[in-house]
Amino acid sequence: MTDHPFQVLVVDDDVRVAQINAAYVEKVPGFHVAAQAHSSAEALARVADGPVDLILLDHYLPDQNGLALVRELRRLGHQSDVIMVTAARDVATVQAAMRHGALQYLVKPFNFAGLRTKLEAYAELRRTLDGGGEAEQAEVDRIFGALSMTSEPDLPKGHSPTTAELVRQVLLAADGPVSAQEIAERAGVSRQTAQRYLKLLERAGRVRLTLKYGETGRPEHRYAWTSAPRP
Repeated sequence: MTDHPFQVLVVDDDVRVAQINAAYVEKVPGFHVAAQAHSSAEALARVADGPVDLILLDHYLPDQNGLALVRELRRLGHQSDVIMVTAARDVATVQAAMRHGALQYLVKPFNFAGLRTKLEAYAELRRTLDGGGEAEQAEVDRIFGALSMTSEPDLPKGHSPTTAELVRQVLLAADGPVSAQEIAERAGVSRQTAQRYLKLLERAGRVRLTLKYGETGRPEHRYAWTSAPRP
């Protein structure tokens, strides 16, 4: 861990939710809540006041959404890292967050353990990046996958952490179990690719497979994300 705790800005339009998230952050060693903000304007003002390492950012803000805030921060030259912490579950928002450089996307509601895992992964990522030097391909792959596949087993050769994360986010955003075809369409990948990653995640105990029987009598495979891996 660095000599000084990571300074975190908690941004949420709901004051009570911001307080709860801030309390979670303070329970994780190496992190300190520098401030709370309840609008985009407040967040911009706080970042301008002094360095912020990490922003826990809600998407739904009263003056502009979280992704617009990220764009404005980058335009102004602020390089604070961002983890989206929001109830926005649509895949378009998830994909946009990835494209805007959000390191992770945590869907509400979540518990302390869920946020702690993300923060600890962030601390590990920062330790690696702050070390400087050059990185071989294996190290680069580990850096890019550090937050996306936290606590998952190493991916087999030929599997992309980015694609695995996209499939995971589609499952998290779904209202219930979904088919491989639905996942493929929402993730923007082929059905074959979706099935390959679903099998991998199912073997790791991260995806629960159920069968849905229709009028034809043939069962349809349906998939749902499960937070706890198999022991």
